[in-house]
Amino acid sequence: MPGPHTSAGQQTTASDPPLVIGTRLAPAPARQDQKDIAMPLHSSSPLLSSVKGPVLFPEDDGFADEVSVFNMTVAHRPRVIIGATDVADVQAAVNFARDQDLPVAVLNTGHGPSVSVPGEAVMITTRRMTEVSIDSAAKTARVEAGVRWGQVVQEAAKVGLAPLAGSSPQVGVVGYTLGGGVSIALGRALGYAADHVLAIDVVTADGRLRHVTPHSDAELFFALRGGKGNFGVVTAMEFSLFPVTELYAGALHFPGENARAVLQAYQRFTATAPDDLTSSIVFLRAPDLPFIPDFMRGRLTVSVRISYLGSAHDGETLVGPLRAAAPVLADTMTMMPAAHIASITNDPTEPGAAVEHFAVLDAWSPSAMETILEVAGPDSGSDITMVNLTHLGGALALAPEWANAVGRRDAAYAAFALTAVAPGDEGGRKDMGLELIDRLAASGGGRKHPSYLSPADASIESVRLAYDEATYERLQAAKTTYDPRNVFRYNHNIPPLA
Repeated sequence: MPGPHTSAGQQTTASDPPLVIGTRLAPAPARQDQKDIAMPLHSSSPLLSSVKGPVLFPEDDGFADEVSVFNMTVAHRPRVIIGATDVADVQAAVNFARDQDLPVAVLNTGHGPSVSVPGEAVMITTRRMTEVSIDSAAKTARVEAGVRWGQVVQEAAKVGLAPLAGSSPQVGVVGYTLGGGVSIALGRALGYAADHVLAIDVVTADGRLRHVTPHSDAELFFALRGGKGNFGVVTAMEFSLFPVTELYAGALHFPGENARAVLQAYQRFTATAPDDLTSSIVFLRAPDLPFIPDFMRGRLTVSVRISYLGSAHDGETLVGPLRAAAPVLADTMTMMPAAHIASITNDPTEPGAAVEHFAVLDAWSPSAMETILEVAGPDSGSDITMVNLTHLGGALALAPEWANAVGRRDAAYAAFALTAVAPGDEGGRKDMGLELIDRLAASGGGRKHPSYLSPADASIESVRLAYDEATYERLQAAKTTYDPRNVFRYNHNIPPLA
C-alpha cells in the first residue's frame, strides 16, 4: 500500500529481481568534515513535492523493499529514498540533498557491490527508469539508468545485434559499464563495455543535467567510464551494438577430483586461444539442494565456460583438447543465438549472502595451480563456494578510440573467490577466499581493477590501487571539478583534492 510520503498514483514497492550471490561489506569512507545532521526531513519540502516517484522514510511501508539488494549482508539505512521515475526526479533529489547538506547515494538495480549507506544520506533509486531505444541503422542503444542487460539483449537481437552484456540478464547496464564491464560472451573479441560508450547523461552535484560526449567534455567522459559512480547520477547511456547473431558457446563440466588435469588443460587452452574466444574456469561447490542439477549437487565440479565467435567446426577443434582432459559430466557446447548468452553461466537468481574477493593477475605463475588446488581443490576441505578465473587479453588489452579510466589492460586473468554465508554470519570466521586471492596475487603479479572491486575494497587506499598514478590523478581532478564536496561518496570513492 502507498506510504504517507508517496506521490499520488505511485506505489511504494518495487521489485528488485535477484542477480548474483551478494557480497561482504566494508565500511564506506566518510567526509572528515561531515557534521551530524539532526534536522528532520519532510516530503513537503518544495524540492521533494515535485517528485513523481515514491519518497520514502524509514517508517514508511515500502522502505525496506526499496533499499533491498541481492546481497543480503548489505544493509542500507538512508535518511530518505527517492524512487526516481525520470531526470526531473533525479534533479529534485540532488537539489534537495544539496539544500540539506546531505550526501547522495545511488542504487540502480541492486546488483552491484554496494557500499553500505548510513542514516545521513539521501538515496536515489533508478530502477523505474527502464526505457530502451535501439537504432538498428546506427547500431546503437540508448538506455535509462534502471535498465538491465536482459532487456537490451532481447531488443537488440530482434534486429540482429548484440551488446557487450554482463553474465546475468538481471545485471544493470549502467553500473556494470561505469566500472568497465567484461562481457562473458564477447569481452576478448570486442573489449570492455566502457570502451564502446558514445554518450552519457548525468546529473552532477550542482543539479545540472549534462549530456557528456568525447567532444562536449573530454575529461568527464574519461572519468565516467571506469571511474564508477563518483561523478554524479547517470540517467541514460548510449553505446554501440555489434552484428552478432549466434555463438559457439556453453560449458564443459568435470568432476572435482580431476581438477588438476582440467587446470593444466585450461592453461594450455588459454595460451593459444584466439582473440574471438572468451572463457573462464570455475570451481563450484554446490549445495545438496533439489534445484541443483544432479551432476553438480553436493559436490565439487570444475567447469570451463566458453564463448566463440567462429564456426561450430572451428569451435569443436579448439575445445577438443579440453574434452579429452578428463571425464565430462555435462557438455552444453553448441551454436546458440546471441540472445541466449545468459545460459553460458546460468547465474543464481535468488538473493543470497556471500563474501567475495577479486584480483587481476599479470600471469598464470607456476605456483598458481598448486595454490588453487591447495586452498580450493578436492582435498582442501575448503568452504569457498566458487573460484573463477576469467581469461583476459585480446581486445580487452587494446586502448579504446576515446581514452577512459579502465586500466590494467595488460592483465592476463581475473581471479574471483566467493563464499556463501548465512546472513549475519559473514564475520568471525577464517576467510579462505581472501587467503586464496592474496596468494594468487602474490605469485601472479596481482593488482586491483575497477571492474573487479568488491565491498571489501571500499577503502580509499584500495580504490587507489585499481588505477595507475596518471589515471588516478585525472580522476581526482575531475572529482574536484564536478563534485568538490564529495557528495557522491558512498561508492568506491575517489575523493576530491583537498
